Amino acid sequence: DVQLEESGGGLVQPGGSLRLSCVTSGFAFSTYTIAWVRQAPGKGLEWVSFISNRAKNIADATWYAHSVKGRFTVSKDDAKKTVFLHMNDLKPEDTAVYYCNADPHVTKMVVEVHGPRKDYGFWGQGTQVTVSS
Repeated sequence: DVQLEESGGGLVQPGGSLRLSCVTSGFAFSTYTIAWVRQAPGKGLEWVSFISNRAKNIADATWYAHSVKGRFTVSKDDAKKTVFLHMNDLKPEDTAVYYCNADPHVTKMVVEVHGPRKDYGFWGQGTQVTVSS
């Protein structure tokens, strides 16, 4: 039974930090790309970042959306099959539900050409991040 469970969301002031976690089970973690996707109120799904267990070189192992580059860092614990999203210098425009997505086909080329789709890969239920003073 495939499971992805996000946690760590909450209410934070602008400039603050949060760490999201995505605990996974039920699939071959080492062969998947794990992505973070967000959906702001009234908007569509947006790729945020990913970390790939399939990349052939380090340069392709992680990716960040331009809007979060330099502020967010993705990391993983292979032993615990868990992926983290460290979010610093949060802005009100980061307010969204953040989802964890597992898909072996996600690459830099895919995220830069195609938007996320809930019918591709495995998804968690999401965790709310609200950035407000």
